[in-house]
Amino acid sequence: MATNILMPALSPTMTEGTLARWLKKEGEAVKAGDVIAEIETDKATMEVEAVDEGVLGKILVADGTSGVKVNEPIGVLVEQGEAVPTSAPTAAAAAPAAPTQVAAPAPPPSAAATPAAAPPAAAAGATSAATAAPAPAVAKGNGHDTGENRIFVSPLARRMALQAGIDLAALKGSGPNGRIVKVDIEAALSGARPTAAAAPAAAAAAAPPTRGPTAPITITAPHTLVPNSTIRKVIARRLVEAKQTIPHFYVSMDIEIDALLKLREDLNAKSPKEGPSAFRLSVNDLIIKAAAITLRRIPKVNASFTEDAIAMYHDVDISVAVSIPDGLITPIVRKADQKGLAAISAEMKDLAARARTGKLKPEEFQGGGFSISNMGMYGVSEFAAIINPPQSAILAVAAGQQRPVVKNGALAIATVMTCTMSVDHRVVDGALGAEWLAAFKAIVEDPLSLML
Repeated sequence: MATNILMPALSPTMTEGTLARWLKKEGEAVKAGDVIAEIETDKATMEVEAVDEGVLGKILVADGTSGVKVNEPIGVLVEQGEAVPTSAPTAAAAAPAAPTQVAAPAPPPSAAATPAAAPPAAAAGATSAATAAPAPAVAKGNGHDTGENRIFVSPLARRMALQAGIDLAALKGSGPNGRIVKVDIEAALSGARPTAAAAPAAAAAAAPPTRGPTAPITITAPHTLVPNSTIRKVIARRLVEAKQTIPHFYVSMDIEIDALLKLREDLNAKSPKEGPSAFRLSVNDLIIKAAAITLRRIPKVNASFTEDAIAMYHDVDISVAVSIPDGLITPIVRKADQKGLAAISAEMKDLAARARTGKLKPEEFQGGGFSISNMGMYGVSEFAAIINPPQSAILAVAAGQQRPVVKNGALAIATVMTCTMSVDHRVVDGALGAEWLAAFKAIVEDPLSLML
């Protein structure tokens, strides 16, 4: 039976994307695991794999088409010898045969994908985008295939069940057509059982209040309109959400970095000129390491706010702001406190290079417990950054500048950079924020501790 290939939700913030190009042609056979298309999301360009076998009967969305909504049909998969329909099969016709024919990277269990029809402000409290699909996905393999009675389950719920060791066959779904969705897995973990009506009600109750539409802006001066890219729209939405819903406060300190610069110079001088062991440390590499050590020593800052509890992260995963042509992205250095300076430097160079070409994988920029934004290379004297939700803090690093300082009662010259930490007051109180920044200052001004 002909089934739809749907535009997948490849990140928690994705509501639409661009079909960059098809890697299969009409009439070409498709096997499970074959890469069939490239999709440009709000963060990166990702490959999409098929999960079923068949023939790509019809391409509904051409290469380069932008603004394709999540769960919108982009192609039709048919069986060998089956007639190709002239249009996308309806949801009712496609329901028995698993219409979602692409394997989308599922977001982490703690993050729900954004439904195509949901307002941006409700994204954090909504269920998986797959829940809004016109027909359910089918769980296959991994012990969840029941033969003729296949299990209808959203991609996020399937991933959560696998990680928690839950038998999907023992669950009754509360989603459309009995589909198992995120709230069913959460209920199984807590021992409760939601009704079909409870799922959307719970999502609606968890959604933060939204503001009414703002008045349209009238521009009378001569101008040129540059359409907003997908990533620019996401940045705008998330930053407005962050400033409206997170109570920011700011802590600044001047930090002398002459010893840090000397250590960097000495280490770079010891690096081989070429070969796999060669490295070239930047100031930012040392800042990442110093922040990671500080977070390990003061773990209460490495946390996120939820309505019921403060989530304390076990690993020190640091998001680092990288400027890209369309805006900003924050690739993550995982377990930065456990890595050496050379390893951090090599990883950061690789992440930044792939970020600028849109080749990051979702897990490389989704998550993180703390962010760093460094604008020192632009000569910025001081700035305050906006918190990257759901994190509780971001460190803004300005340029190192020669300034007059007083040492032992006498005037001297030192290289000083101003660091400002933006903090979520729901998680971190003023004294704790000041304690963290003072500990960071001590490490940077005595950088030999980075080598321990």
